[in-house]
Amino acid sequence: MAGGGAAAPPPKQEELVPHPVKDQLPGVSYCITSPPPWPEAILLGFQHFLVMLGTTVLIPSYLVPQMGGGKEEKALMIQTLQFVAGLNTLAQTLFGTRLPAVIGGSYTFVPTTLSIVLAGRYSGMLDPEKFRRTMRGIQGAMIVASTLQIIIGFSGLWRNITRFLSPLSTVPLVALTGFGLYELGFPLLTKCVEIGLPQLIILVIFSQYLPHVMKGGRNVFDRFAVLFSVVIVWIYAHLLTVGGAYRNVAQTTQVSCRTDRAGIISAAPWIRVPYPFQWGAPTFNAGESFAMMATSFVALVESTGAFIAVSRYASATPLPHSVLSRGVGWQGVGILFSGIFGTGNGSSVSIENAGLLGLTRVGSRRVIQISAGFMIFFSILGKFGAVFASIPAPIIAALYCLLFAYVGAGGLGFLQFCNLNSFRTKFILAFSIFMGLSIPQYFNEYLSVKGYGPVHTNARWFNDMINVPFSSEPFVAGVLALVLDVTLPPKDNTTRKDRGMHWWDKFRSYKTDTRSEEFYSLPLNLNKFFPSV
Repeated sequence: MAGGGAAAPPPKQEELVPHPVKDQLPGVSYCITSPPPWPEAILLGFQHFLVMLGTTVLIPSYLVPQMGGGKEEKALMIQTLQFVAGLNTLAQTLFGTRLPAVIGGSYTFVPTTLSIVLAGRYSGMLDPEKFRRTMRGIQGAMIVASTLQIIIGFSGLWRNITRFLSPLSTVPLVALTGFGLYELGFPLLTKCVEIGLPQLIILVIFSQYLPHVMKGGRNVFDRFAVLFSVVIVWIYAHLLTVGGAYRNVAQTTQVSCRTDRAGIISAAPWIRVPYPFQWGAPTFNAGESFAMMATSFVALVESTGAFIAVSRYASATPLPHSVLSRGVGWQGVGILFSGIFGTGNGSSVSIENAGLLGLTRVGSRRVIQISAGFMIFFSILGKFGAVFASIPAPIIAALYCLLFAYVGAGGLGFLQFCNLNSFRTKFILAFSIFMGLSIPQYFNEYLSVKGYGPVHTNARWFNDMINVPFSSEPFVAGVLALVLDVTLPPKDNTTRKDRGMHWWDKFRSYKTDTRSEEFYSLPLNLNKFFPSV
């Protein structure tokens, strides 16, 4: 050795591993089974309710005018979507995966729903009648499509498919479940940049900087950053509206920026309970039902990614496959409820609420159940619910910028289980993530330019069956990663280790890890009747 000095002592094991692997996420304040004190839990539940309102309002605002409905129909559709989301969230947290996952409206179902709305048989109808007829057509397709997830979930078929998932193939699926929604972030925020940008900046300051500056209020600021920032910017937006800042601007700017443009508050009834078949008896069309089934399968893959992210942010152990399958079955029941009540949209795991678990570091099941209570309460008291539903869309988009990103980061967290120095790992990650962004970009760009997707035949339902799956980033990336990971040689022990399977072996079955019982067992001793195999 140069210089003749003594050799340095060998490094300790801890020094060799810079960041030890954790099968449960550390740093979470309240995990899935540990609820915060009641006052805090109620406020956190209300915050989750506010966040899920974005999707609940944006989807009807887009669909109802094209369905021939007015402000009353829009208000009723928002109420119904909220009510069913409350029911489905309670069902999922009590009997499904038991994860703190909000089950709300889903953007995945919008293109297929729109195809039904634009079907030729509704073209000659007058407006209020057209709305009811199209809604009944959507209901019929939803009811048929729900059977797909119910059968795949409760039969255990999904359990057998997800057994092939490894931490490696989970990364693209979960990462793009969050990052793939980038179009709903900044592009939507810029529809009214003077309220969207302040919302984003205040949210980041409140959640990331203030907790470190003000040591006393550490938990207050990061836990309630969404509530604080939305209230501040909403008041500011209202002052701009009242002050006449938008008096002589374009109609589109008024719709995005003004706090009094939604027209939901005046149209919403004071008290109304949504009830089954409120729009009339559903009508059925075979082609549309098949298209909706294909869409339901895409939503199922996306929800699988979201469930995995939720389990991570709730500081639970990785989901046993049987529990995931059970949750998918209950999500199918959720789509059935959507069809029966007539929400005009399917149900899947709310990605923004999954991200909120990460932002608040509170993954408690009770908080989500309280939030489901708010959904049901405000959907019945229509006027009060409509007040919150009139938050301008750019404020919601600013929240999405952070919340969707958290879900994506939850996916990247699974890289810790994989060998990133393996070229096989690099190829699967690189190719599946790149194609997961690139293929949907082509399909979505084609749609925005031409007004229809690349697959364009006379059968609308067939077009949807091809166009919708390939327009979904997590679907393309997740399926591609799974296929490559399962089929690509070599199939030896080293490869198995590179994929991270040795970490997940103990969670493959419900019985092999004692913590599964704590996190995922059913209430009221129901495990006897629904064993998790």
